[in-house]
Amino acid sequence: MAQHAAPKRRPARDTRNQLVEAAGTVLREQGYARASARSIATTAGVNSALVFYHFGSVDQLLLAALDRSSEQRMAAHRARAAQAHTLEDLVEVAVDIYRADAAGGHLTLFAELVAASVSKPELRPEISRRAQPWMDFVAAEWERVLGGSPLGRLLPAPDVANAAITLYLGINLFSVLDEDQQRTEAVFDLARELAPRAKLLTLRLPGRKGTRTATEHTESTAPAQED
Repeated sequence: MAQHAAPKRRPARDTRNQLVEAAGTVLREQGYARASARSIATTAGVNSALVFYHFGSVDQLLLAALDRSSEQRMAAHRARAAQAHTLEDLVEVAVDIYRADAAGGHLTLFAELVAASVSKPELRPEISRRAQPWMDFVAAEWERVLGGSPLGRLLPAPDVANAAITLYLGINLFSVLDEDQQRTEAVFDLARELAPRAKLLTLRLPGRKGTRTATEHTESTAPAQED
């Protein structure tokens, strides 16, 4: 009697990779509300029990999908940002990054998890921790291009990074209501117009030739003591 060979078991690494890819697909195309163990496993072509075996929970799997997407996007965005040498260049880089993330689904993936954290507070520190490298990236590029300049001193890199992330998510929410993208594009056009003007206005501000610490400022304004 002929013997049938037992089916080969799929390597654990392959299963994890398939689940992560499937989780990203489901989150981008169906949203967080429909990202269940069953829907992800069906997309991956595996048993839903493997979601919990490999990741412990659906949320941890979705966060793993965010991690993979972020890692892939960060490599591409660092290369693009390295081409920037002026404020105007940085604006164009920011627009390119937004468009690439929107087209590739990374923005949707990130936004879905941020929205989910409204009703699931336990997700907030996880997402915040994953947003930090992006804030560091923005701050580092701002400092590289404008550090030491009057504009760089007026707008500290950490504050610019906070504003950039806020705008990144805000434009995404706004774009849902902007079906033809005209108003979204108008925001980008405004940024392009303001960039050179902001630089010129900052250069004309008096007293911006150097920076002083809080201690130096206090000492310079304190009344002189008599001998």
